[in-house]
Amino acid sequence: MKLEDETRAVLDAMLPNVPFDGWTEKSVRAGLKSLGLPPDDAPLIFPGGTGEMIEAFCALADERMEQAAVAADLAAYRVPARVKAILAIRFEQNAEHREAIRRALAWLALPQHSRRAARTLAATVDSIWHAAGDSSADFSWYTKRGILAAVYSATLLFWLRDHSESGEETLLFLDRRLAMVGQIGKVRKTVGDRLGSLRGFWPRKA
Repeated sequence: MKLEDETRAVLDAMLPNVPFDGWTEKSVRAGLKSLGLPPDDAPLIFPGGTGEMIEAFCALADERMEQAAVAADLAAYRVPARVKAILAIRFEQNAEHREAIRRALAWLALPQHSRRAARTLAATVDSIWHAAGDSSADFSWYTKRGILAAVYSATLLFWLRDHSESGEETLLFLDRRLAMVGQIGKVRKTVGDRLGSLRGFWPRKA
């Protein structure tokens, strides 16, 4: 999803309202008002409603995560450490938005939203691997993403419940899960179902 500058600004402005009003037009209207823009323009910003708002937020989080990862210059790290650093950046960037993310996950968890949930997860995982400098191809390309989808999903849920200082418990949890990433060949059979649900959202690399 490509984002316009106005969409980014509105997302940032509406996020403080999402914990109270949800991913709704009411939150968009409040965001527009805080920017000095006409609240009645809310339906024009996200004509697709809640799903479009959440997907745009995820795309913005992906974008900012990648930018921060580039600035952090992680090239000297081994891949698992690089992925850990990228996810740590993501969680730190979104620390103030836990409730908004919790509400987004609750909405995406509904059966009728499963396709959008898979699409946003696939986009985020692809962004993480892109930021990590992944250059794999063929089956390894898909397998890595399937494994990281499981790692990221589990860690995200843990992070939402983590009240430790600076999120150190989340990073320890992530360390344990990232052990999988370095054992691609040993876990291929365990990611078949997840690959089946997400493969359509990742175009095959040449």
